[in-house]
Amino acid sequence: MMTTSAAPVPPSGRRAAPRLRVFAVAVTLGACSRGSAPARQELAPTANLPADIVTGNVRARIDSTLQSFVTSGRVAGVSALIYEKDREVYFNTFGYADREARRPMSRNTIVQIFSMTKPVTGVALMSLHEQGKLQLDDLLSKHAPEFAKLRVYAGTDSTGAPVLVEPRRPVTVRDLTRHTAGFATNQNNPGVGPLLRTADPMNRSNTLTQMAERLATVPLWFHPGEKWEYGPSVDVQAFLVERISGQPFERYLEQHIFTPLRMRETRYFVPEADRARLAAVYLRRQDSVLARMPDQEVQAFATTRAALTPGGYGLTSTLDDYMRFARMLLNGGELDGARVLHPETVRLMATNHLSEDVKERSWLPGKGQVGFGIDVAVRTRPPASAAENNGVVGEFFWDGAASTLFWVDPTNRLAAVLFVQLLPFDPIGLHKRFRDAVYGPVSPNQEQRIPEESRAQRSARNDKRASRKAVEFGRSSPNTDASSPRKTSAPASSVKRSVTAYVTFGRIATPRGPAYATAAHSVSSVSCSHLYDARIDAPCCVRRV
Repeated sequence: MMTTSAAPVPPSGRRAAPRLRVFAVAVTLGACSRGSAPARQELAPTANLPADIVTGNVRARIDSTLQSFVTSGRVAGVSALIYEKDREVYFNTFGYADREARRPMSRNTIVQIFSMTKPVTGVALMSLHEQGKLQLDDLLSKHAPEFAKLRVYAGTDSTGAPVLVEPRRPVTVRDLTRHTAGFATNQNNPGVGPLLRTADPMNRSNTLTQMAERLATVPLWFHPGEKWEYGPSVDVQAFLVERISGQPFERYLEQHIFTPLRMRETRYFVPEADRARLAAVYLRRQDSVLARMPDQEVQAFATTRAALTPGGYGLTSTLDDYMRFARMLLNGGELDGARVLHPETVRLMATNHLSEDVKERSWLPGKGQVGFGIDVAVRTRPPASAAENNGVVGEFFWDGAASTLFWVDPTNRLAAVLFVQLLPFDPIGLHKRFRDAVYGPVSPNQEQRIPEESRAQRSARNDKRASRKAVEFGRSSPNTDASSPRKTSAPASSVKRSVTAYVTFGRIATPRGPAYATAAHSVSSVSCSHLYDARIDAPCCVRRV
């Protein structure tokens, strides 16, 4: 049962003193051309570096902002960690990891990061790219023959049977990394939805190989490269990592990412000894009351072992662990002597690969002026209005269904991680307010502060990109990725869909049966259409109950 008791008085925040370190080298992230890797660039003298973003006044502003969300009862607890120029410049926690048990949010609180698993999977995939074991423009079927006979759903015939047609071009690895593959994401999709439900690829009892085999039987929702639609593409990436490397995906992550980076508490399964640190997950109801989700349901993936180790969700982590991952990306693939990727590979990940020809982008425009790289959104322009999320051009980021967030800002040498456990995805504008607290109010017409060396490098990258005739965007011919102009989808905040008689979160396979549906509907007093949010669409494998 969900509890809806009034929010108690939160504990006061605790901030660690900044730890100063010598910052010697940085890598400017952006597009990269094929060929030899550019040399690592030495930082300009400190006097020429951009001024600090996180000052004493900014720390106070962040404190005030985050505390206000707890005091008002909009979240139970929240924590944030920021590094700038290779030193910790902000840390604080507010409220509770478990409001009912009065357990404070702390630095070592474990949270479910949901879709913030995706960039981790992207790093694993790109490590194989560095080894020459796959290329972004490889056909998916080259590495996974299961997908050689994919067809695209094109409606029904006079008898109501599905009409399937040949895709205009095959699915590539690049399509997997930028969500343009065409895979069906929603069991409510007309025509494709029932087929996806029958195949049940994301059932927790499936291995990654079985997941791929089942997904390959479902027709594509749209022609590859013609739309951006969040979905199971990153789970297919995990399958590719497992197949190409010959190692179980979970083991590959441990060996190639978590162990080198000393991310000792990032994992799928949280052992019994550590579960007292696992944060509760809360649901903001339509009446604005914060209700605790049943632990046995919403924490099921983290507390029970399963065959499926998806690439798109499922990891748990701590604030410091995920910051080590973010700092590795900020440093061009290396942290504390451990190199996970080469700088040019990180630049490739942080490059926009989404062609302007792709007009239909689901809820992605709700993220602001962004394109999409390899499993991360990439900010391509400053905010167009004060209502948009704040950020700096060249930043790359992603978030999770329970409202977690991270971003990497190469221009200011800054990485930020925000942890909270709130469903549906950020219904209270927490990310916008946190970003504004860090950077100050959005001034759409104000030119963003970019070091001169970054301007020159950006210009050179643009020239190289033009000379490659958009090869890095996967457009080997004028018709490869082109699509006819279509109306852009509305932002996530304005999109809602109707769901009847089933609801789960984060692809957690909850028990089937009317009891859960009754609890979700009657106790929470939230309609299914509210629970089934556009932002949670793709990370959810909804099951009929």
